[in-house]
Amino acid sequence: MKKYLQDYAVLFFFSGLIVLLDQLTKNIVRANLGNYEIYRPDLWLTQYVRIFHIHNTGAAFGLFQRFGGVFTFLSFVVGIFILYYFPQISRTDRVLRLALCLQFAGAVGNLLDRINHGYVTDFISILNLPVFNLADLSISCGVALLVITMWVRDRKKKTENPAESAAAVLPEDAQGE
Repeated sequence: MKKYLQDYAVLFFFSGLIVLLDQLTKNIVRANLGNYEIYRPDLWLTQYVRIFHIHNTGAAFGLFQRFGGVFTFLSFVVGIFILYYFPQISRTDRVLRLALCLQFAGAVGNLLDRINHGYVTDFISILNLPVFNLADLSISCGVALLVITMWVRDRKKKTENPAESAAAVLPEDAQGE
């Protein structure tokens, strides 16, 4: 039981910091800019970066706008899955734990927006990329870290056991020849 409490303390501490920063920045934007209002820090900088307040009822980066309820449900499911899975990850596997902390924080940050406002506040606009927020960034970084980690581990396993990886690729009838 003590192990679970320590594991959850790690998850909630790191995710909590990200959620706090995410909610703080969203509150500042909501308090100072109307929906679709833009803050341009400097004219020359505007073409590269600006704060553009948007109410997003869809997924990250404004995708699938009419499916807000689905994303509320998915955020909840992802959060529950991570809560279940996190204590099962070895404490020495810090990269995987960090990836899940980032994903959990992003899911919770956007879930809080959906529950409290009915939409997610997006405001970071860089170049011609879709507008996003810190929770979206946290989810994206967590997923990227997870995918890269799994890919590196898979490649490492294949180089350590080349005979096994070759056997896995060959059809069964070709292995005995």
